[in-house]
Amino acid sequence: MSKPYYSYEDILALDFPPVIVYAVPVMVTLTVLEWFLRRREYKHELAELRARGGDESIAEKHKYDVKDGVAAAGVGVGNLVSTAMVKALTFGCILFFYNLTPLYVPVTWWSFAACFVVVDFCRYWAHRVGHEQRFWWATHVTHHSSEQYNFSVAFRLSWTQHIKVIFFIPAALLGFDPFVFFICMQLGVLYQFWIHTELIGKLWWPVEFLLVTPSHHRVHHGREDKYLDKNYGSTFIIWDRLFGTFQEEEETPNYGILKPVNSYNPVKLVFHEHVDIIRDMMEYRHPKAWWRILFHGPGLTLDKEKHYGFYRNKGEEPAREQELAEVEIGKTPVEMK
Repeated sequence: MSKPYYSYEDILALDFPPVIVYAVPVMVTLTVLEWFLRRREYKHELAELRARGGDESIAEKHKYDVKDGVAAAGVGVGNLVSTAMVKALTFGCILFFYNLTPLYVPVTWWSFAACFVVVDFCRYWAHRVGHEQRFWWATHVTHHSSEQYNFSVAFRLSWTQHIKVIFFIPAALLGFDPFVFFICMQLGVLYQFWIHTELIGKLWWPVEFLLVTPSHHRVHHGREDKYLDKNYGSTFIIWDRLFGTFQEEEETPNYGILKPVNSYNPVKLVFHEHVDIIRDMMEYRHPKAWWRILFHGPGLTLDKEKHYGFYRNKGEEPAREQELAEVEIGKTPVEMK
């Protein structure tokens, strides 16, 4: 079968089924239902603690933060708007590389399965790099900034995350039809909704071994040292098992990021890390420092006494750079030359 080549107009004319749009009413209904169940659980536990004179703060872990949920909804709406705005860019990028490669995978039932696995593999690495390099972390931190863990967290998707389309170029170069590719992308996003809840415990062990479950993803959102930077998988947890980033859930994590945002403002939730990056780059005005700020870990700290970004006396020969101390969260300090 000869490979069909598409123009951008051809892709738009394919009339993709809006899988996510169809799923939104179900997702909203489940979110409201979860809020109701969590609220009932909180009131029940609070009443028991009061009856026996226990510490009422224990029940706080079940208290649903409505403001946090509204903030998540605001971020989600902004994400839908940003998605529509950059649709031409993301579609065009995948289409360009699809038309570039001589490879082609025909549209069949098995091509959907194969493409889904390939896309999930790409998403694992996009997700992992999003935690390991600060530039990409800025496009993802919004999703982790909540100290709650419920279905509403699934809506907290950054408005700048679309640049991660470059991580999915390998799927286009393998020749998967753009129609198949974009359907698999939508299905992958939908799968991630149901794993954002504490209402579901650990599942049957074969499911826990192969697929990402709420238990696995709770670990990923935890801020304990042993949970940091673990369980990057989106649909298949097998990638974490293969690449050494898997961590079993041992106790219920504390959620959120190590430097809390303390805001319900959707704009701040999305852009606070971008602002911090710019501030750091203004402080260290040197390309080497900028590179480390952008592409080393989010926990990187720079010692300004040892590394300054501009020459102290203009016109003089640049002083020899001293060592730059790099400290990443959860790691032993390493001296970089």
